Amino acid sequence: MSESEILEEDLSSEIDDSVMRRAIAGAATGNALEWFDFGVYGYFATTIGHVFFPTESSTAALLSSFAVFASAFLARPFGSLFFGPLGDRIGRSGVLITTILLMSVGTALVGVLPSYDEIGIWSPVLLVALRMLQGFSTGGEYGSAATFIVEYAPDDRRGFLASFLEFGTLTGYSFAAILALVLDGTLGEDAMQSWGWRVPFLMAAPLGIFGVWLRLKLEDSPAFKELQDSGEVETAPFRSLFKFHWRTMLLCLGLVVVLNVAYYTVLKYMPSYFTSQLGISEFNSVLLSLGILLGMLLLVTPLGRLSDRIGRKPLLYVACGGLIVFAIPAFYLMSLNSLWLAFAGLAIVGFFVVFLSGVMPSTLPAIFRTNVRNGGFTISYNLSTALFGGTAPFLITWLISVTDNNYIPAFYLMIAAGIALIPLVQLRESANAPLLGSKPRHGHRSSRHRS
Repeated sequence: MSESEILEEDLSSEIDDSVMRRAIAGAATGNALEWFDFGVYGYFATTIGHVFFPTESSTAALLSSFAVFASAFLARPFGSLFFGPLGDRIGRSGVLITTILLMSVGTALVGVLPSYDEIGIWSPVLLVALRMLQGFSTGGEYGSAATFIVEYAPDDRRGFLASFLEFGTLTGYSFAAILALVLDGTLGEDAMQSWGWRVPFLMAAPLGIFGVWLRLKLEDSPAFKELQDSGEVETAPFRSLFKFHWRTMLLCLGLVVVLNVAYYTVLKYMPSYFTSQLGISEFNSVLLSLGILLGMLLLVTPLGRLSDRIGRKPLLYVACGGLIVFAIPAFYLMSLNSLWLAFAGLAIVGFFVVFLSGVMPSTLPAIFRTNVRNGGFTISYNLSTALFGGTAPFLITWLISVTDNNYIPAFYLMIAAGIALIPLVQLRESANAPLLGSKPRHGHRSSRHRS
């Protein structure tokens, strides 16, 4: 090996592609399970409302169901405050194992809860408690998984590889939607309310075992190992974050607003919107959402790859600008009493949302230094999600009931996109650049290819 190659070896870090693929698959697969668990609640929100909150008003039952959905987000900041700094002290992989275990247990227990008719008020109380457990675990999941993948990925492929995290998210949502379609198409309303809704929740148990097994095989990220080797692991990451990195956290929080509002509006709320506001059947509502999910699955990784070529910021400008300009026309199409036009309107919104999905996982962790990355991203992400994302279905449903205006979701998306433009202007372009606080990183196929 020449002197220049030795110098390059000292100044950069490599990871074998096979090891990197296993790491990314483990993080993304676990994230798919995490969001399958969250997704089934959204798709079965109407049924859950009748099971746990019996009332003569279907709107009141749906509001109650979404209120419980939002309650999980009250616990997410607490989960992020616990798991985020913990990942900066002990490593990312241990946090990822714990979060998927807690999420799976919480979801499976929802599947065995007695209904309101069986145990009265204790039924919704226990449902809220389990949703809080899910929220607590999810508070550490997404941020730690994104940090883990970003720290494994080579600098010139970080956008492409990190987009597999959202590929996992969309896969989890899609699986939940397919289950909802199958159950709704094969079971009657009585069977669905009696036992059918429990099936997807109970599936969390075997899926969780698989996810834990997969993550137990993962080593920690090369970037965190660098910190350990140099003795620079942050001993008090929480204090350091709020003392020295609060501006970066505000930047991240502002960007996350549009990602989460868009996700929870389009993927969580829209099936209920089609059913309750536009009179579309529950089966067709889920079918429309599934079509959009599958389309997003096809686009998310190519957009991640594109961000490696032209940068993250141009694609984020397209996403925010597109939501501001096209949200109202899209919802107008949805209101025209046609399934095809409803699909077209939802596809317009989904097209711009997938730009966010393809780029944000590589963008957000990269704005933090390695020693506080897990905590900084996780806390910022979940504070923004709790305030603006998880409350979106409830707030939109309530505003529509008060104003009788079906364009409320469009206005909500436009406001979120406008807010995100403010930090986006200040964002440092991170495509093809080393992570802050880490060596340049590139992958190689195998050690035998090196001289």
